[in-house]
Amino acid sequence: MRNTITDDLVQTQQEWTATYQQLAEQPGRTVLRRRLLRLSRLLAGERLSPAAKAELRRRAQEQS
Repeated sequence: MRNTITDDLVQTQQEWTATYQQLAEQPGRTVLRRRLLRLSRLLAGERLSPAAKAELRRRAQEQS
């Protein structure tokens, strides 16, 4: 596991959050579900420590 949070990872987290919110507002949207799955795979592939995941979400929210 790593603790490094890059700018592109923060951007991916921001996109994930925005997509999740859009899907919550507009259920049944295949395009949004597929995008959320793609972003989830990118984030899961990073193998961040729990503390780094929390920091990533905090930074993504702070910068959006």
